[in-house]
Amino acid sequence: MSGPGGAGRRGLPFVVSAPSGTGKTTICRALVARDPGVVFSVSHTTRAPRAGERDGVDYHFVDETTFEALVAQGAFLEHARYAGHRYGTSWAAIEAPLAAGRDVLLEIEIQGARQVRERLADACLVFLLPPSRAELERRLRGRGTDRADQVERRLAIAREEFQAAPLFDAFVVNDVMEQAVEDLAAVVAAARRGGRAALPGAAGLAAVRRRLAPDLAGWLPTDQGRVRERPIP
Repeated sequence: MSGPGGAGRRGLPFVVSAPSGTGKTTICRALVARDPGVVFSVSHTTRAPRAGERDGVDYHFVDETTFEALVAQGAFLEHARYAGHRYGTSWAAIEAPLAAGRDVLLEIEIQGARQVRERLADACLVFLLPPSRAELERRLRGRGTDRADQVERRLAIAREEFQAAPLFDAFVVNDVMEQAVEDLAAVVAAARRGGRAALPGAAGLAAVRRRLAPDLAGWLPTDQGRVRERPIP
């Protein structure tokens, strides 16, 4: 197999999912900036742009009617509704770079990760975690974009999302940002050498449980077997 982007090599799809407030956008963009063999998949969404976001760079911002038409056309690899808005990754966003030997990074929600697992057998799923519940709450409140009740709702959603941890192939804790980027880069390097089979799976989940603060480790499921796949809505 050639190196990243090499001739004759098909790229690998990497999925990074995380609870809101974990810092997945920052980590993913830092990885893409340092690794020319990885491209960032730009998703579609029906939510309004936040300050500084650019259409076609951060997201493809579309209305509900346009999004629904794309669903009907089968344009999406995965799509989900999160916090009242719709998000989706188009097949077009990933197929050309994969065919050209580039690895593609998808920053998507847990619902979308489940769909990718069903549809792309070689996809490498990475779960990004905060180091503690207290730190997750601090980051959510520090963004200044949510009311107190919305922060509590996001924390409740995060606890539910932790139950999907056994779905993932590798785990990265975002305690210190620079180290989290290094850890994610190590996951990518391992998968390039040996594919999804080279990633730790259940052993990685056991290891990450020991790294988390007790207030967060308790959110992880006690059964570390693979989660049952749910039908795509």
